[in-house]
Amino acid sequence: MTRIVALSDTHLMEDDRLPKAVVALASKADIILHAGDFVSVQAYSALKDLGRLVAVRGNSDSPQLKRLLPKREVIDVEGVKIGLVHMASHGSDLVGAEMMAREMNCEVLVFGHIHRPLIEKGRKLLICPGSTSQPRMSAPSVAELMVIDGTVQGRIVPIGSPACNYLKYAEKLGREESEER
Repeated sequence: MTRIVALSDTHLMEDDRLPKAVVALASKADIILHAGDFVSVQAYSALKDLGRLVAVRGNSDSPQLKRLLPKREVIDVEGVKIGLVHMASHGSDLVGAEMMAREMNCEVLVFGHIHRPLIEKGRKLLICPGSTSQPRMSAPSVAELMVIDGTVQGRIVPIGSPACNYLKYAEKLGREESEER
């Protein structure tokens, strides 16, 4: 069994620190995957210090990271090919991500850029861990994958409360409604 923590779009500046929940989850993982947009070299180094890191560059990464990291990566975990890329599609649907997974010849594609977590199983398993610091219409999150006997199970792990102003408002309304009952 191999435990993988996947994240993307951390968008941390030089003085920013990884969220404690990310540190806790990543330090227990066998492999840490990052689908780009660390932004700073310090964020990359902080994750690398936690364990085996496989990463690709994102569109917002520093020039130094763009020189250091590949655009795409494919790793083999217990016979399962897992692809890693920052931007899997230019559209809002997952057709481009599915095509990217086929092009990269992988069974699982982990990608970022959309800042919204998702796990979609079609011909390929498509996973976007969301963003740990700038989520869109969701809570900050990472993905946790378990590879067991050549199969992959995945789940999204929220690491905080929704950061989007609308979701904060919706969360507040939900609390008020439950208090009224």
